[in-house]
Amino acid sequence: MIGAGPGGLYFAALAKQLAPQREITVFERDGREDEFGFGVVFSDETLDGIAQADPEVFAAISAEFARWSDIDIRYAGQVRTSGGHGFAALDRNRLRAILQRRCAELAVDVRYRTPAPPVERLTAEYDLVVAADGIHSATRATYPEAFRTELDVRHCRYIWLATDRVFEAFTFIVEEFDFGVLQVHAYPYSATRSTFIVEIAEDAWHRSGFEARAGHELARGESDTESVRRCEELLAGHLGGHRLIPNASRWIRFTTVRNASWRHRNLVLLGDAAHSAHFSIGSGTKLALEDALALAAALSEQPTLDAALTAYETERRPVVESAQRAAQASLEWFETIGRRTGQGVDRFAFNLLTRSRRVTYGNLRARDAAFVDAVDTAVGGSPGVPPMFRPLKLGALELRNRVVVPPLATFTSPDALPSAFDRAQLTGHALGGPGLVIAGMTAVSPEGRATDRCPGLWSDHQEAAWSELLDSIRAVSDTPVGIQLTHAGRRAATTAPGPDGIGRPLAGGWPLLAPSPLPWDADSPTPHEANEVQLEAVTADFAASAERAARAGFDALELQFGHGHLVSSFLSPLTNHRTDHYGGPLSHRLLFPLEVLAAVRAVWPAGRPLLVRISAADWAPGGTTETAAVAICQALAEAGADAVDVSTGEVVAHQRPPYGRGYQTPFAELVRAATGLPTIAVGAISGHDDANSVLLAGRADLVAIGRAQLYDPLWTLHAAAEQDYTGPGARWPEPWRAGSRRPPGPGADRVAPRLHLLREPAPPVHRRWRPAPVEE
Repeated sequence: MIGAGPGGLYFAALAKQLAPQREITVFERDGREDEFGFGVVFSDETLDGIAQADPEVFAAISAEFARWSDIDIRYAGQVRTSGGHGFAALDRNRLRAILQRRCAELAVDVRYRTPAPPVERLTAEYDLVVAADGIHSATRATYPEAFRTELDVRHCRYIWLATDRVFEAFTFIVEEFDFGVLQVHAYPYSATRSTFIVEIAEDAWHRSGFEARAGHELARGESDTESVRRCEELLAGHLGGHRLIPNASRWIRFTTVRNASWRHRNLVLLGDAAHSAHFSIGSGTKLALEDALALAAALSEQPTLDAALTAYETERRPVVESAQRAAQASLEWFETIGRRTGQGVDRFAFNLLTRSRRVTYGNLRARDAAFVDAVDTAVGGSPGVPPMFRPLKLGALELRNRVVVPPLATFTSPDALPSAFDRAQLTGHALGGPGLVIAGMTAVSPEGRATDRCPGLWSDHQEAAWSELLDSIRAVSDTPVGIQLTHAGRRAATTAPGPDGIGRPLAGGWPLLAPSPLPWDADSPTPHEANEVQLEAVTADFAASAERAARAGFDALELQFGHGHLVSSFLSPLTNHRTDHYGGPLSHRLLFPLEVLAAVRAVWPAGRPLLVRISAADWAPGGTTETAAVAICQALAEAGADAVDVSTGEVVAHQRPPYGRGYQTPFAELVRAATGLPTIAVGAISGHDDANSVLLAGRADLVAIGRAQLYDPLWTLHAAAEQDYTGPGARWPEPWRAGSRRPPGPGADRVAPRLHLLREPAPPVHRRWRPAPVEE
């Protein structure tokens, strides 16, 4: 073992316990009594694992836990409390002492003040070398090609401290100053101490004066005492006369560690050496202890060392990557906290608690229903009415709920007319209860079709077909129906997507149009650079199709200005290399999109919503920035857009989007906060719990449900049934009303007998940490 932190010691103890004949040596450069860090927080899962693996260690640490269930959010001079969470924490140095004692009992050879020999020598002399030497692992750095480490240095500065004020709950403090926002993550870990982490955005850190205080070099173990004193002054109102206590405390930036592999021959990484996750979702010590348990188990369960190390990484990597996804969402939330400081206290508190996507609307309601009811009431809702079933007015159009079925292409229109399947799909979606259904991708001209199986709206015949389709829908449903218009640009003239989701260039396809002669990928034809005459024609095509959509009877119109289609390609610097007035700075790149929007706005009826879909990020270096995305949406709002459908990506073939649950929602929140324009959140939102979380947190005004809608065309109505909601926001078709309740499942008629003489009382929702006073 290289490193005698909690993870290293716990692994050594477990490995020795499972096989006493093993010779285990732990190298640690610091002394046995040296103290680093403050408190560590454990989840119930981790504690269950420790209890099963080593009851003696579990009993020892349990005796010293600080326990509580509340989270306090201190913001704008007020406090909001959410209960029912459940935390256990203790002093990291006490944890180390307990594990040191356990290793001594098991005769593990722990060598303090003994730097590890060169790793090449260790791997030659030992059967297995475990590197638990931290986030800046020198062992890992010895083999960069084997581990292929990615170090993501983040944008906030933080300083890790303790205080002798004993907080009663996990406490988030958010204070606004003239230099920016200062946030604190604090929690108790003993009868006399709390962890107190102060965090600040990089630009605010420079403005605050902290930079000058941190300007001189600090020796190892030395603290930035001037910054500590300044934090005491700024946060005195929350310290209540208590002091901040440093321990090698200085301003640093968090680094997320990811490794393509955690092992190299007989060398394996553990804890922060292998991975790291931002402190705002928990403790790196927790992940390290879980690693230790999994590695020790794999060594005993597998027949060979190679199989054991493979099993260890196979088991742990998905768990760690899930934690890192949650941590990434959380740290990005805190990095951009200024977007939310204009929210009311209740909504802000809910937004903070649901930031990582692990805690959700339903999850919070199960923990503390009174807290969620208070948030519902504060934002103008009604307790008992899920946020997704609250009405919204867009233009003059009243939507009964906040669910949008986005354009879902069927690729069933070889004649460019809406097909029988389009009719069936749109009717099914309308009957399924959403607030709005949008048909698409509908081309404004023959050469604007993405594939040879996409519908259009450029002819009288098509207009009549769409009008007839709408009549058939309205014969059975009053759900509003909109249509998306597009010109696919350089993404046109492909086959319908195959099983891999990718269309291929059509043999004998039609000429492509784009702002610049840049093919989509190496297999695609080079498009023609559009001249002004062609752009005027495209603008006229959009306006003509919009007029046809209005006459056909569509209730709303969406313009596709994203996903690498023609208008989108003008907005992105990656696809617009023009040197005329349509290229260059963003103000020029916006010119053609605004011309299209103005032409459509002039002919589209004023009371019917006009939506625009954009790609707010290209997921490629040099692409659209957040600042540019806000400027684009602000310009769209000023030009008459009623709402923005905020998507991302599909602008360039070499994109690398971080796919995951709700991964695009932060961009909808960004646009909404910066412009005040109503937004639609879209992308990997599949459950009603996530939809409710997005809406109540104020991240978007509407949620688009795409693939989940294909899986279940009655998604909205089934979401109502699952939430026991029967109000006007979920209107079942009368012939289907008998099915509006969830059918009973297997065992639904079984009533469980009493199995306990005396039932355990339900734990209180609110539990505070209030230890007995410690005598001096």
